[in-house]
Amino acid sequence: MRIATCNRPRALTGLVCAVLAAALCITAGRNPVQADQPSNNIVRVEEDWELVIGETDPDSCAPQVTSVMSPVADVNLAYAAFDINHHSQPSFRPGGLQLQVWNNNEPLLSDNDPELDTLRHQGETIRWTQQMSLNDGVLTFAITGGTSDTWGAFGGGERLRASVSTSLANFNGYSSNVSVANSGVGFAGNRVQSLVLKRVRKYSSSGLISEDNTAKLVFPHE
Repeated sequence: MRIATCNRPRALTGLVCAVLAAALCITAGRNPVQADQPSNNIVRVEEDWELVIGETDPDSCAPQVTSVMSPVADVNLAYAAFDINHHSQPSFRPGGLQLQVWNNNEPLLSDNDPELDTLRHQGETIRWTQQMSLNDGVLTFAITGGTSDTWGAFGGGERLRASVSTSLANFNGYSSNVSVANSGVGFAGNRVQSLVLKRVRKYSSSGLISEDNTAKLVFPHE
């Protein structure tokens, strides 16, 4: 399992993110993946996740979980990381939720949810959708539809959302296996019952292309 732990820059939110996005460029290497039929190009992907907590320990900020999503089949190029019950940027901070964007193993920007509580409800289930979309050369990562006992409803609107400019033409190189392989429990795995990627939806500009309802167990490892 690979979870990003590199040093990252000062957190950027709101208008600052939007301004910086115009100066940034995420690429998929020299040969961006193209589809033979543009109408079938993937321009949005949604992943539904579920995290079931066992016992929490607010004093040690346990457990800590990170899920990853990439528009290409290589996290060395571009990906988003979603930190749960901790912030890893610009330095470690307990509790809360943080979305980060990385490119070529370099941190670009991050967005913090305003709720900063530490997990404290035993046996709670946390659900969320992580989404990436492509529109006129802008790549947007977002967390939507989040629910939890600790943070209530989270994500959606401008919360946990970050955009950068990109030369990517589509997400045809996306693989849910990349998400599964690079997500996991970074601390106190004994306090997590399960982390599961429940379903994946892929969209073209015309609408839904496919939906995969095969649950993929990320933790504990099979």
